[in-house]
Amino acid sequence: MSMHGVQGEDKNSLTKEQSKQIRRRSFALLLDIVTPHRRRFIATMVVVVFSVGLQVAGPAFIAMGIDQGLPAAMEEGNFTPLTLIAAGFLISGFGAAGLLAVYTKWSITISQDIMNELRLRVFAHTQRLSMSFHEKYTSGRIIARQTSDISTLGELLNGGVGNLVQGVLFMGFTTGALLLLDPWSALPLVGAILPVMAATWWFSIASRREFRNSRTFSARLIIQFVESMAGIRAVKSFRRESINRETYSEKVEDYREATRRTIAIFGLYDPMLKVIGSITVAVVLLLGAFRLLEGGIEIGVLLAAVLYTRNFFSPIENLAMFYNSFQSASAALEKISGVLEEVPALAEPAEPQPFTSHTGGLSFAGVSFRYNDEAQVLPPFDLDIPGGQIVALVGATGAGKSTLAKLIARFYDPTKGVVSLDGVDLRNIADRDLRQSVVLVTQEAYMFSGSVSENIRLGKPDATLEEVHQAARAVGAHDFVMALPEGYDTDVNKRGGRLSAGQRQLVSFARAFIADPRVLILDEATASLDIPSERLVQHGLQTLLADRTAIIIAHRLSTVEIADRILVMDGGVIVEDGPSLELRKGTGRFATLHKAWLDSLV
Repeated sequence: MSMHGVQGEDKNSLTKEQSKQIRRRSFALLLDIVTPHRRRFIATMVVVVFSVGLQVAGPAFIAMGIDQGLPAAMEEGNFTPLTLIAAGFLISGFGAAGLLAVYTKWSITISQDIMNELRLRVFAHTQRLSMSFHEKYTSGRIIARQTSDISTLGELLNGGVGNLVQGVLFMGFTTGALLLLDPWSALPLVGAILPVMAATWWFSIASRREFRNSRTFSARLIIQFVESMAGIRAVKSFRRESINRETYSEKVEDYREATRRTIAIFGLYDPMLKVIGSITVAVVLLLGAFRLLEGGIEIGVLLAAVLYTRNFFSPIENLAMFYNSFQSASAALEKISGVLEEVPALAEPAEPQPFTSHTGGLSFAGVSFRYNDEAQVLPPFDLDIPGGQIVALVGATGAGKSTLAKLIARFYDPTKGVVSLDGVDLRNIADRDLRQSVVLVTQEAYMFSGSVSENIRLGKPDATLEEVHQAARAVGAHDFVMALPEGYDTDVNKRGGRLSAGQRQLVSFARAFIADPRVLILDEATASLDIPSERLVQHGLQTLLADRTAIIIAHRLSTVEIADRILVMDGGVIVEDGPSLELRKGTGRFATLHKAWLDSLV
């Protein structure tokens, strides 16, 4: 398993070698997403070169106009040189502006294409990752990767890279033009490079640290907000508004302080550049004035030298802004690359075995399971479930029932042993075939935004409307759906908020029915229902479970009464196994549970 993406949020805890690995990983990702666009990128860079070259030509035209065009016009009455020089100045200005417009359009198009590709890549990859990843990596962090981190990287590609390229080219062309125009005037500028480099070195070290802190606190802020909103029912139920506000306020303050320190660093760097620039321009002007008095330089060249010197320092501020964006984007890229480096714990078989489930028979041979390095959840056991049998798993919370169900659905692989479906190891079955053969229905009965029919079609995306209606009728959902304002086209709202718990469960049953799996797992599918709602879904359950292998996990014994076989679990061990009637006559755990349930009905 690779280093987890969360590690990128606290680089101080990593060794130097790990930090280098993260930087290499981030650079490899950046190179990978930029390479397909290299031709357009090169064309954009060519446009930038010509645009900057035309911009730099401006002061040279001014020098020529003052030293050559004006004397010709004033002394000889010949305005042709001045006119040509003015035309050249205008052409260079308009040309630079036009090429800059082309560059802006092309660069934004490229950056947006890259961002779209990266968003799709992150989304697709996180969907492929195993349940073990999603159970550890909070939804807030995933959202931060998909939103703020990718947006930060987009800001760098949209304008930051352009500012860097233009700034470096402008400074290089400006220095070259000044050397060609008057080498002596370039000496103060060359001397100013050393203090500029020293100030920039200090800025790079100080800002790198603060920008990483800023990104870390920003991610924590998003995580806190997302998790508070996702759990708003629990927040309100336990009156945690004030506590959450205090916690969120602390994270806001951390982020504010980190941002303040970052701005303070830039607040020192920018004035330093202005002071160095002002001193350099003053030296060029002063030395040029003495040379002008001695006839060593023409006034037009002196004016151009002052303009070039002043213009030389303008891009440095943009470069500082680029460095700010670069530091922030680097931290974001580290987190994104961390997610994309994650490898699914459950690998798709390289050469899947041809498979078509017939009976839905399940077999556990020498199976044991533990989560990572934690204590063993399921000790070694063997179990056979014939095809078409309805099996109920009963036991206290934490007995291992849901873990057993997750092994059947292959959300996890056993630590040891083999889980087989119709005699084939689940690890040798293609994911597509396995998902068609095994369906897990949980008590959450999650509804996606969209219509009722769209939620039912989740089990079979190409299902016709008639098939949707048949599935709903089969589980007893048709009548209540038709009573909705727009029938099957009714929007269920966020997470199915328009439907009751019982109605959502019936829709999830219709979804499972239309998928027509050979093995159906019901993990506490009726736990959140009241008695009337439970009775509402009982008929749907019986229809849903007919002619297929079923695993029912439930605390309510009314739900397991329809089972052919009862497995009682305790501490990951199957302690009782048999038909419901037989176990009720005994003196074991199920008999005790059943008697307590009957007493509760009196």
